[in-house]
Amino acid sequence: MTDQALPADAALPGKPTAASRTTLSHIMTASETNLLGTVHGGVIMKLVDDAAGAVAGRHSGGPAVTASMDEMVFLEPVRVGDLVHVKAQVNWTGRSSMEVGVRVLAERWNESTPATQVGSAYLVFAAVDEEGKPRSVPTVLPETERDRRRYQEAQIRRTHRLARRRAIRELREKRTAEGLIDD
Repeated sequence: MTDQALPADAALPGKPTAASRTTLSHIMTASETNLLGTVHGGVIMKLVDDAAGAVAGRHSGGPAVTASMDEMVFLEPVRVGDLVHVKAQVNWTGRSSMEVGVRVLAERWNESTPATQVGSAYLVFAAVDEEGKPRSVPTVLPETERDRRRYQEAQIRRTHRLARRRAIRELREKRTAEGLIDD
């Protein structure tokens, strides 16, 4: 889904970054571990997607679907007994899409040490109507200098995503025309 699929609608009032920012917390159990005895990356990715989806839905005022996840970075392993906090906020909005930035922090459930960052990700969500068609979203209004930096960085990531998609499409079209792709 792209922002270009929408007709020009009346502009929705913008929403400040803090209006949809959220934190999802979860204590990690033995059932969530991988063969190495640490929490499976897929469990963390699901928490990231859940938190980002909540933020996208809150910001857009309705259903939003995951369009892409990029730059999922795991910085430290998460262990059984860690209390994981997934912090998410809308960084940037288009007409129907939103980039949501997510930070993953972990702390021991029984210690009073500060949480440490164990991961981060950027996801793109598309707001959809009851028929699954793109719908308009409010513009995000960055409130702090950090929010403004995140907004600008999100614009750079969007430009790169679009350029990568265009370059891949052009290469595939060229290879198909040359008879080199048998999709």
